[in-house]
Amino acid sequence: MTAPRWKIWGLVFAFWTLLALSYTVSSVISMISEGEAYTWIRPFTWNFTNAYLWMLLTPVVGWLGAQGGGGGWSRFWAVHAPSSIVLAALQVMLMLGIYWTLCGPPASRPNIGFVAFARMQFAYNFHLSWLTYGVMLVVLRAIDSQRRLRDERLRNSQLETQLVQSQLQTLRVQLQPHFLFNTLNAISALALANPVQARQMIARLSDFLRLTLEERHAQQVPLSREVEFLTCYLGIQQVRFQDRLTTHIDVSADTLRALVPNMILQPLVENALRHGLLEKTERGTLHIVTRRDGDNLLLRVDDDGIGLPPEGPKDGLGLGNTRTRLDMLFGADASLELQRKAEGGTRVELRFPFRECAA
Repeated sequence: MTAPRWKIWGLVFAFWTLLALSYTVSSVISMISEGEAYTWIRPFTWNFTNAYLWMLLTPVVGWLGAQGGGGGWSRFWAVHAPSSIVLAALQVMLMLGIYWTLCGPPASRPNIGFVAFARMQFAYNFHLSWLTYGVMLVVLRAIDSQRRLRDERLRNSQLETQLVQSQLQTLRVQLQPHFLFNTLNAISALALANPVQARQMIARLSDFLRLTLEERHAQQVPLSREVEFLTCYLGIQQVRFQDRLTTHIDVSADTLRALVPNMILQPLVENALRHGLLEKTERGTLHIVTRRDGDNLLLRVDDDGIGLPPEGPKDGLGLGNTRTRLDMLFGADASLELQRKAEGGTRVELRFPFRECAA
């Protein structure tokens, strides 16, 4: 974020004021140490006039620096060789004129005229003024380069964030049609065989879609909201499975305000139902558990279905999508494990950093 203009000018003014003050004090101390009669007015006028003229010329030097940049050394010298000479000579002549007007000739040569005074002072002060121009140019170009680098890093960071957000949004939106098509297929199968159940599933589907649309822009939601999604989804599946499905949702109270990726549990539960419990002839049980484990949040989905295939687990759209979302949101701090339970069935376990939503 760019600092307000008044703050920038305040810093410039403070810099040149402190520099002029330090030179003034140094001049007075030097006169005292050499036993000379001293006065504050002459060194004060000389140093502050010199400093404040350069302060007023700072934007000009900055503008010239921008004009001479980006075109190679030939452009650099073409701009700054004449500019430095003209600006340094102008600054010296203005300073000498103001000093002469306010303080008159030096005490050591009270009869000297302005022309002779200017000729005497010009050579020495011109080369100092020319060097000051060079130092100012280097400092201003360094500040501008740092600002450009900072702005470029900020733009890159914003672009990366926007890209990640866009990718996450795409991944999350993929889940809705995937779930919707599966549910509509189930409704289609029930439409003729059991119209009452089909109408119940349509009503539950309407409630679920309403909830998902309310949070369509949120990448993370409180776990309490995610459980509400899941309860609505399980209501749809309960119509489909009837008495063949028993569900248990065990949510620890200290995890309700934890932030979780939006719709992170639904594809895991759908995977357990489709690949674990749908082909099971007897009643199946689904157990969803949430726990806080130190600095991590643990989400677990257990089923007592037919278990994993002999060749091992394969990630479909739901699990593959979930892995990608966790990696993009949490990187190496998140994990998804799919394993066969010893007593039969499958367990899916998620771990990622525990973060509470704002009150």
